[in-house]
Amino acid sequence: MNSNWWKYGLFLGLGFALGAVGAVLVSRNPGAAKKACASVLSHALDVKDKATAMMETAKENIEDLAAEAREDLTQRKQAAAAAG
Repeated sequence: MNSNWWKYGLFLGLGFALGAVGAVLVSRNPGAAKKACASVLSHALDVKDKATAMMETAKENIEDLAAEAREDLTQRKQAAAAAG
């Protein structure tokens, strides 16, 4: 049995509370809420783009490292075959 059940209940309660606050704010001033949501989403897209670029760089570095390791393995096998 999970002893952290209260954490899930807390997150659920916070989610309901934030949803209720959001609904009230949107009903009172829909224009401002739309601008705020657009701003938050544009920042989230910036973060996504930066994360994508960082992951692409990491992927390239890992591919380079794997290619160097394959080359090293090939050279060691050739040296062992020539020696043996």
